[in-house]
Amino acid sequence: MDLKMYQIDTFTDTLFKGNAAAICPLDSWISDDLMIKIAAENNLSETGFFVKDKTEYQIRWFTPTVEVDLCGHATLAAAFVLYNYLDYVGDTIIFQSRSGELRVRQSDDYYALDFPTDDVNQTDVTSELTTPFNIKPIEAFKGKTDYLLLFENEDIIKNMNPDLLQISKIKARGIIVTAKGYKSDFVSRFFAPQSGIDEDPVTGSAHTTLTPYWSKKLNKKELTARQLSKRGGELKCVYKNERIEIYGKAITYLIGTIRI
Repeated sequence: MDLKMYQIDTFTDTLFKGNAAAICPLDSWISDDLMIKIAAENNLSETGFFVKDKTEYQIRWFTPTVEVDLCGHATLAAAFVLYNYLDYVGDTIIFQSRSGELRVRQSDDYYALDFPTDDVNQTDVTSELTTPFNIKPIEAFKGKTDYLLLFENEDIIKNMNPDLLQISKIKARGIIVTAKGYKSDFVSRFFAPQSGIDEDPVTGSAHTTLTPYWSKKLNKKELTARQLSKRGGELKCVYKNERIEIYGKAITYLIGTIRI
């Protein structure tokens, strides 16, 4: 069986920057075991698969080790593939997922992701959360799948070198670390060794947690964000109470066929 595959760099307009996602359009679902094997072979933070369902698309995402409930950059990549290579015509693409309905539309040079807002609640700064880091966070919060840790400034986030083994022991999809930005409203990084990703280059889904937090803290609905991974990425985020809009660009790296 031959499957078409696209590898797209997202949340950037420059090759080798942002976050790379592999996208495999399917006529019908293949087995979960095969999808996880393909994702492991790709060895990217996410491989996305989608199947057309009348006028909508069912979408699923896999790290090299697990299926996840929500992925922003691979959803952006899937929409990019539909618009640019699969002749999608329409104002908005509707994806159905384990996290409900997700929408993507083109907005000038950007793709706007319409995602549900995370439910973010303050929690104790426990030793479990502080042990992986060489500096204690100011505050800690818990979303549906991730912890969010607030630090004093951007330099701390940029220079952070956490103990990934200790992070892997925390019961969560991953850990978001964040601070107020110097040139953007906020900066972040995302560590998820327990999900098969030591550090994710740019994490769209983490911004469903970050955006409501920073929107309330800065009293702003529209925010600029930078993820300070080695590849780096830039996002625009709009807080709309129950929904978040996340804007990013994308560029094609690879178009090929996988033979299985």
